[in-house]
Amino acid sequence: MVSPDPFCYHRGMAQRMSPRERLEAVFAGETPDRTPILGGWISCSEHIAAIVGVSLDEYWEDPEGVSLAAYMRLGADGVVGMTVSHSRDDFRIVDADTYTHAQTGESLDETVAQIEALPSPEQIERDFDFEAAYQEFAAGLREWQGRCGEMVWMPAQWAAGARASWYGSYGYENFFLIVGLYPKLGQKLMEVGGANGRCHSRLIARAVQEGLYPHAVLLGEDICTQRGPMIAPEFLEEYYAPALRHGLEPLLEVGCKPVWHCDGDVRALLDMLIDAGVQGLQGFQPECGLMLDELVQRRTRDGETLVIFGPLSVTTELPVWNARQVFAAVEQAIEICRGRARLVLFTANTINPDIPLENVYAMYDAVGARGSAEEGRQ
Repeated sequence: MVSPDPFCYHRGMAQRMSPRERLEAVFAGETPDRTPILGGWISCSEHIAAIVGVSLDEYWEDPEGVSLAAYMRLGADGVVGMTVSHSRDDFRIVDADTYTHAQTGESLDETVAQIEALPSPEQIERDFDFEAAYQEFAAGLREWQGRCGEMVWMPAQWAAGARASWYGSYGYENFFLIVGLYPKLGQKLMEVGGANGRCHSRLIARAVQEGLYPHAVLLGEDICTQRGPMIAPEFLEEYYAPALRHGLEPLLEVGCKPVWHCDGDVRALLDMLIDAGVQGLQGFQPECGLMLDELVQRRTRDGETLVIFGPLSVTTELPVWNARQVFAAVEQAIEICRGRARLVLFTANTINPDIPLENVYAMYDAVGARGSAEEGRQ
């Protein structure tokens, strides 16, 4: 197969970019030497061990280190996190203890009292010890960047922006009852989420200014099912959108593009998200009606093209295709995005054992990533 490299300069006529240069070029709307690709979400220890050429026993001695070595060998430009299973028996980073349950064991009245006792958004921002928090945040970025070598350590920042998914704290039943029966308390949750999100966004913004973080960040939350939003769009428009806009401001002020993780059918919320300041999309699922050729026609609220982290599906595409089909799909995605969106190749969610390793290789081969990684080691 011939690597498409559709965004590249003619080979031999331009110096090979570093992973950071390649990613930053895309975020700035410029032309990279090839399409960048992300790593970090392979949730299959057997795949990771096979890529590096070690045994599973060796993998479990240092799962994070071996995982980083795997992404280096694949030629990843950036790493958005590290999915490591809890034990040898797991194939994802979650288990029965980490799933959100319908009930927490607390009554609705107890939940109401907890929300009423939450500090106000103003108090949250006033009491935030930015300097202390930033020193810890920056230290973590420096440590992991040191381990990543040339790859850019750009972990997803789920705490940034705002929060509508309070079901994680109060359980699904109580949370949705609060939204339906106590809208003022629901409003308070959205505003508190925006205040906390703004505090975290400030940390990222300073890291961007100091060169510790690139000019795009993966964030967002699961507020949709495969049938649409879990909360009425009207409620989200009135209470969540202002909080999200407030929470994203520090990122936008330093030119950092918020890339929203789209889980489920988010089509009813896209206008709201973009108006609030979202400048990119990740995780959209074709089985939910989110099609790349339609999404690339959208623009940010400033009229710029969107950043796309994607578009390969881990449910309807990568597990059932062969390597040649994966390669062709990458080529097609790059062509669709040409001049219409800023593409960084990635998957919709984590790569589990049902996805053949050959298909993982095909993703990276399709943009010439593994070849570039080999060149860099010579």
